Amino acid sequence: MTKLSVNINKIATLRNARGGNVPDLIKIAIDLQRFGAEGITIHPRPDERHIRRQDVFDLKPVVKTEYNIEGYPSKEFLQLIKEIKPEQATLVPDPPHVLTSNAGWNAREHKSFLKECIAEIHSYGVRASVFIDADPEMMMHAKDTGTDRIELYTESYASLYSAGKEKAIAPYIIAAESAAKLGLGINAGHDLSLENLKYFAQNIPQLLEVSIGHALISDALYFGLENTVQLYLRQLK
Repeated sequence: MTKLSVNINKIATLRNARGGNVPDLIKIAIDLQRFGAEGITIHPRPDERHIRRQDVFDLKPVVKTEYNIEGYPSKEFLQLIKEIKPEQATLVPDPPHVLTSNAGWNAREHKSFLKECIAEIHSYGVRASVFIDADPEMMMHAKDTGTDRIELYTESYASLYSAGKEKAIAPYIIAAESAAKLGLGINAGHDLSLENLKYFAQNIPQLLEVSIGHALISDALYFGLENTVQLYLRQLK
């Protein structure tokens, strides 16, 4: 079954809005795993507008499932990976000022850079994943970087889903088939939700993991955190 990793950036954003420690990011990470989440994802940014550097260290001993740290592979990010040694480091091409991830890597253009970063990540015993658009050609270039997995950037799928889910999923099926043939593991994330997750998972059978934050935390305002995790897990069965 596809694993559900919960991105807790939004919890940190809410905490930071008032200062202090409410909501308690560490307790929520523990609870999410107790409720069934199979991973915890964070995306620390240089301005610490949500996840703070100290959070990265505080979460390490409490994440007993899979710790996935996303980020642009700056020297500072790679140093964090060296110190924390999470199960997975997901490389995203975000410059520091962007609100959220808005594109995948051009693995052809940045191949040498990614190859160097991934070699360093592997030297720490950490699995590498590269955030990438649903483009079969990019899968070939991603393979050349030495990455273990790719994470399909699913914003396009999510935005087109209501207008026609068959058309929305088509390029992702082709890209996933290409990745699987190359021996790459397949993750996915960005704007996946209760509305569109089941169809995506059903049509990407090699899907190993989804990382979901904004939609899941928003749904928890209505359904409660434990119930929401269970609702998402049901979409993946």
